[in-house]
Amino acid sequence: MNKYIGHDSQLFCMEEHRLIGGKGDGMRLYEINNGKGLELTVSPDRNGDITRLRYRGINMSYMSPCGYVAPAYYDCMGSNWLSSFTAGFLTTCGLNGVGTPCNDEGEEIPLHGSIANTPCDRAFFYEDREAGRTDLVVRTVTKDETIFGRKLRLSRKIRVSTEDNSFTITDIIENTGSRTEPFEVLYHMNMGYPLLDEDSIITIPSAEVIPRDDHAAEDIANWMHMEKPSANYRERCYYHRFDKAATTVSIEQPKLNTKLSISFDSEKLDGFVEWKMMGIRDYVLGLECGNCYPDGRDVMRKTGMLKFLEPGEKQEYTVKAELS
Repeated sequence: MNKYIGHDSQLFCMEEHRLIGGKGDGMRLYEINNGKGLELTVSPDRNGDITRLRYRGINMSYMSPCGYVAPAYYDCMGSNWLSSFTAGFLTTCGLNGVGTPCNDEGEEIPLHGSIANTPCDRAFFYEDREAGRTDLVVRTVTKDETIFGRKLRLSRKIRVSTEDNSFTITDIIENTGSRTEPFEVLYHMNMGYPLLDEDSIITIPSAEVIPRDDHAAEDIANWMHMEKPSANYRERCYYHRFDKAATTVSIEQPKLNTKLSISFDSEKLDGFVEWKMMGIRDYVLGLECGNCYPDGRDVMRKTGMLKFLEPGEKQEYTVKAELS
């Protein structure tokens, strides 16, 4: 017990708010402040994804021009997913597909799947006091289940430290149906200004860098160099492969003396993507770990990279972010 305070929110807090007006009208938001300089916003109406991320009051993430968009506006046709792509720090892609729209064994798979536009079936937050420390925890469950079709469930725990400026995302994806199901997941993490600009230092300790297409290959020597915003910029994607399972990538902004690091298991999340988009207002760097590449589920099936869950089987993934 701290004798100097009347309420814990003087030190750290979690609060639930609702948006009013615009396409985000009515959406719930969990605002989390760890009292050490870390602030993040979790959206339980969008799979428990993380929209805003701030450190010492400075924005770390990218917010797309469409802003907050409620799930009711989601359009699953082709690439219309982009019309509700808030981006934020984390948009989860999957579970039925990631990347390019395709037809995979008779099933039409939209861009990046539907999980990011699905409200959580259950969502709550609490303070976890254990071993003399306090963590701020958000737990969500999102169901991607339908009659005559896939039955996948994503259970998420976001644990925010009040001792240091870090948080951990732990996801368990479970096949709750009676047939073997393909599944894909991509943690679409989006860095934005002022963390991101032409002076940002990008560190990705990859053993191999593979351009996604000829356009990316033309500038592969500069995959780690950011640029000023330019008109008509065409995105470049690079696939990174690693020698070690325990992998940490980072972006550092020397002008702000700030660094954001992302750690994950590159054997389980074996499809890391660097999305370099240096357009005017479309200025974002994606540092995205996943269990596939965003080339479409049909391509992942052909290459042997597509993952499957047997009935009742679960797969756990963990991603940690640290700010300093």
